Amino acid sequence: MMQTKNILLPILTAAALAAGTCAAAQEVVPGLPKTELQVVGGLSNLTAYRNFEKPFWTETVPKLSEGQVTATIKGFNEMGLKGPEIMRLISQGVVPIGTATLAYFASDNAINEAIDLAGVSPDVKTARQVTDAFAPIYAKYYAKQNVKVLGFSTYPAQVLFCNAPIKGLADVQGKKVRTSSRTTAEFVQALGGTSVTLPFGEVVPALQNGVVDCAISGSMSGYSAKWYEVATHLLALPINWNQQIHAANMDYWNKIDPKVQSFLLKNIAAMTDAIWDDAAKATQQGYDCNSGADACTLAEKGHMTLVEPSDADRALLKKVTAEVVVPKWAQRCSAECVKDFNETIGKTLGITASK
Repeated sequence: MMQTKNILLPILTAAALAAGTCAAAQEVVPGLPKTELQVVGGLSNLTAYRNFEKPFWTETVPKLSEGQVTATIKGFNEMGLKGPEIMRLISQGVVPIGTATLAYFASDNAINEAIDLAGVSPDVKTARQVTDAFAPIYAKYYAKQNVKVLGFSTYPAQVLFCNAPIKGLADVQGKKVRTSSRTTAEFVQALGGTSVTLPFGEVVPALQNGVVDCAISGSMSGYSAKWYEVATHLLALPINWNQQIHAANMDYWNKIDPKVQSFLLKNIAAMTDAIWDDAAKATQQGYDCNSGADACTLAEKGHMTLVEPSDADRALLKKVTAEVVVPKWAQRCSAECVKDFNETIGKTLGITASK
């Protein structure tokens, strides 16, 4: 009987949709060898965990394997983990299968920033194209660390909330902006703003007290934390996405029966597809609910001013990304990493990085 400690996905929507999408996309596979998996998922208090990860492992996988493949699941916070150590633990085999945010590992190697550089993906379609283009590079990179890449998913768009009137991206100039990664900090600084590092839980009082003028976070994350009570303007232009990597310890993976490997890969792909689809819907739901639009399906509605991006905003985003964000990133990534970027993401977007 196989034992696994696993980690998997995040995002939002109805649990029935998550389980139903996977079940509908895949067929029942009879005759699989009995396999028992222990999964370490994302943050257990997030909608993502409750609506995607938990139903996938506890309902979809057993159902499609006729009860032969089963799993228990806990969020990594329930295991006493913080997140940035996940890939190291997978490499060591302490966590046989796991999921984590790639941005957690930006300081380990700049290659982990490649698919989510600020401004690279101004919409979910581009984010998916960029991620898919670079996926083989990550597979090769992590294989050298004894890690098997299983797939990628994403959170909803990370966008700009401001407690000050803004008409577009250029208005970041002169403002103090809460950022949560090196690449978003460089992006804000390139626009003439000041980057401020703050834990998520401290953003509300910081916006209230003028410690920051703006903050970048997920459109739904900001809504859930009631940022609409302390912020007045929301720019509906994705700055980045916070993609997730799903991976397994290579030694552990190679011991799993090939039929079960195939079964898991196919269904994880269906689950990540569902998460990508939901990320787009959740991004729009965040816009609708923070601004109090009729399309918001949730009980509480904010009254923020939703600022629709103009052609000038999109042009500025592209300019800053190509002229500042990508060059700064290329300085801290290896020559091979930059070459791989140019042959994949660069070709997709028409951007060339150079050392």
